[in-house]
This record gives sequence, C-alpha cells and structure tokens, in this order.
Amino acid sequence: MAAALLARVFSSLPRPRYILSATCPVDKWFSKYVSSDNRPKKPLSAYLRFFVDQQPIYRKQNPGLGILDITRKIAFDWKELPSSAKQTYETAAEAEMQLYKEQLAKYKAQLTPAQEKALKEEKMQKMEKRRANIKKRKLAMLGKPKRPRSALNIFVAEHFQEAKGVSPQGKLKYLFDEWKKMPTSLKQAYLQLAEDDKVRYKNEITSWEEHMKEIGHEDLVRYKSKRQILTERTKK
Repeated sequence: MAAALLARVFSSLPRPRYILSATCPVDKWFSKYVSSDNRPKKPLSAYLRFFVDQQPIYRKQNPGLGILDITRKIAFDWKELPSSAKQTYETAAEAEMQLYKEQLAKYKAQLTPAQEKALKEEKMQKMEKRRANIKKRKLAMLGKPKRPRSALNIFVAEHFQEAKGVSPQGKLKYLFDEWKKMPTSLKQAYLQLAEDDKVRYKNEITSWEEHMKEIGHEDLVRYKSKRQILTERTKK
C-alpha cells in the first residue's frame, strides 16, 4: 500500500530523457522510443492566425474582459471581416499547409513498419488518456463520491505538514517509516476511520448511482457481475 502511494507520487515527477549510446543501434533505439513529438506540426488555420494576432490587442484595449468574452469578440470580428482582409491570413495558412504536407510525407517515408506501429500505439494511448480525463471531469461535475481512504492515507494526510523532510518525497518516506514502526494499538484509530470511510462511500455511491440511472447516465454506473445481479434479484 505504501509502495503504491509512493509510486503515484514519483510518477508525477519528470521522467529522465533517454540517452542514445554508441552501442545502441539507431534504428532499434528509434523504433522503441519514437515519439509523435518529432512529427511536423500542423499549421494554424486562417482564423487562428487572426486570433493570435488580435488577442494581445483586444486584451490591452479591454483589460476588464475575461478570455471567453475576448474570444467571442474576436470570433465575431472575424466573421464580419471583409474577404480582402481575410485573404492575407488565408494565403499564409495555405502556404504553410502545403509546406506541412511536404514535410509530413518526408517524415512518413523515413519510418519503418515498427516505428509506424509505435506511433499508432502512442496515438491510441493519448486518445485513451484524453477520454479518461474527459470522463474524470464529467464525474467531478456530476458529484461522484470520493473513494474511501486507507488507514495509511488518513495517517499521511493528517501528519504531512509537520513531517520531517525537505521535499514531498522525503516527507512521504518519513511517514511510511513512522507507520511501519507504529504499534497496532496506535494504528487502530486510523483503521477504524478507514472502515467508517468505506461505509460512507458505500452509502454515497449507491445513492449517486441510483440518481445517475434516473437522469440517464447508466454508463457511469459501476459494472456488476452476474453473481451480484443474481444475488440482488434473489434478495428482492
């Protein structure tokens, strides 16, 4: 449990860059660590070029407006902009798009089948991560109850501020060590709080899921096994 929590903390730290050594074949290294970061960047559209040009001006002229209001104003002005004025942005966008297509063709031509497969997998992972983030925000907006905390989580949260250690990782390590040395009798209070939190979560998630069914969000309800469904039917 402690190792899992520590792993989550360290996973948020920047990962070291891979260094290509003289003994590592270039093709093998690239096929393993190839990234879409090397792919040519798609140029801005004509409207986005106009937006980038105008946003600093609008913000300076309207210091009291929020970003959404400024965005709406720029979008409205672009819509009302004469075709002759739009032509400058459209011509630049078309020229860069042509250059982008040429660079993209060269980029794809140098890829091996293994590298293409690696890039496709990376793209799928990014899409899955994006979908997961969208779902996470959706659940937060719909007020999904927070999962129950473990006894160790509660202990760490309660003593994190006064824990010894310069960095967050140092504080966590100190608290993990303290938790391991703590007698079971002293841990009992945290174990009881964890049990109470499980009961809280069970009650809240059941009520929340019933509400999700009522408002048409059955997709957000936890998956139930056939055994669970049969047990519920038997009880009814």
